[in-house]
Amino acid sequence: MMAKYYIGLMSGTSMDGVDAVLVDFSNDKLNIVATHEKEIPAILLKDLHRLADPTTGDINLLGQCDRACGELFAITTNELLKKANVTSSQVIAVGSHGQTVRHMPDLAYPFSLQIGDPSTLAVMTDIDTIADFRRKDIALGGQGAPLVPAFHRQQFSDDKLSRVILNIGGISNITWLSNEGHVKGFDTGPGNTLLDKWFGLHNDGNYDESGHWGATGQVNQTLLTNLLSHPYFSAPAPKSTGRELFNLAWLQQHLNDFGDISTADVQATLAQLTAQSIAIEIMALGKVDQLFVCGGGIYNLDLIARIQALLPAMTIASTQQLGLAPQWVEAVAFSWLAYCFINNKTSNLPQVTGAKKAAILGSFYPAN
Repeated sequence: MMAKYYIGLMSGTSMDGVDAVLVDFSNDKLNIVATHEKEIPAILLKDLHRLADPTTGDINLLGQCDRACGELFAITTNELLKKANVTSSQVIAVGSHGQTVRHMPDLAYPFSLQIGDPSTLAVMTDIDTIADFRRKDIALGGQGAPLVPAFHRQQFSDDKLSRVILNIGGISNITWLSNEGHVKGFDTGPGNTLLDKWFGLHNDGNYDESGHWGATGQVNQTLLTNLLSHPYFSAPAPKSTGRELFNLAWLQQHLNDFGDISTADVQATLAQLTAQSIAIEIMALGKVDQLFVCGGGIYNLDLIARIQALLPAMTIASTQQLGLAPQWVEAVAFSWLAYCFINNKTSNLPQVTGAKKAAILGSFYPAN
């Protein structure tokens, strides 16, 4: 049978690189053929961090970064194809998440903005591209996020066991898949974003490898309580969030009330904030038989240990046990979203995002 190739591209809130996957959807089942990751060039990364700052309103910078990201995504795609020895003519479509630079779901006119010019991507790869996946859901009254629970339901549901899929990226989100077919999903709050930012301020590097530094600190309970008092944590679903709420400026506001607190203690407290905000939401769900983790946060051993300590009755496992390596789950999800678009399948979950109805998500950018 002829392969049905799709490519998924993901660059998340952490901005730790572009993930690309080549997926074969023959027989309506997915099979990962090849994977590739590419670091974001330092100059572009600096501009993206500036652009993602809620106080930035530079339209010229936005336009430049949009084109630059489109080019980066195209180069990453072409490198993936070369690695897989597959030609662009064999690929049906690319599904590109883009790079989120603003997510504002609670304004009078809600919006979520992802850049990475899809026309540049389509032209440079010579592959039809599907992008702008969040706009339709928002137009239908939804939050436009999270979108991955629909893919989680498709890929990870079990009619005998109720599962939670926990994705720890820059922001953390959970999907509850009841064995009876019910689905819940929402962002729980910070994932790696505050941990990475605080680490980068006080150390060489962009992240706390394995959580070693955070593990040397002590949790400051007063600071933790203050951070957890943010209204987002007690808000009901549907809900989604980003760096617009949880950023260094927000953290610094709380730290201004503290005199002598070590930087390692702040890191430990931030890790506990992520762990506790996740665990509280999981405990509030219905029956949970299994908990599987994906996203970069799975490699922060200190963070996973903190979550495990808060959920002692649950065994935490990697989505690798379900057939998908944790690093690639989101990129694969966007290949699936492109597959759904091409095959006229709805791909949002109104009960998750708050949209008025299920819809075919994405916009079409032809290569020719």
